[in-house]
Amino acid sequence: MTLTRAVRGFTLVEILAVVALIALAMTLVAVTIGDGLAGARVKSASRDLVAALRYTRGQAIVKRESQALSIDVDGRRYRAPGRKWVELPRNMEMALETARSEMESESIGRIRFFPDGASTGGNVELSLGEAVWRIEINWLTGEVVVIDPKDRNR
Repeated sequence: MTLTRAVRGFTLVEILAVVALIALAMTLVAVTIGDGLAGARVKSASRDLVAALRYTRGQAIVKRESQALSIDVDGRRYRAPGRKWVELPRNMEMALETARSEMESESIGRIRFFPDGASTGGNVELSLGEAVWRIEINWLTGEVVVIDPKDRNR
């Protein structure tokens, strides 16, 4: 009498089911990482813009004359006095709200700082997908503050 051993293994259907689950998990991880990267890019660009605004305010105080940071919304770029244009990462959007007197055109405006530290005030929003960061400039004090999107919901 011969004994036959039962062959153990996986069926094609079982293998396909496992591959499909792995693909689904990888897709979810990729989407989550992509959203996190978008948020990091907007946060980094916001910090750079805040530094440029604070630099401009400092220059106005030190030089004792008004200084302005130029913002080109359509070109998605900005320029501090005496510096080169800084372009935002691709696909990032920008919005500007400032004094009417500081608007050169529909898409180009300025945030002006005065020797006493005050400014024309306004705000700039940077967004990439659903990640949005708002930079507010106080007209009276010239203080530049970044509003974290998480803080808006509180």
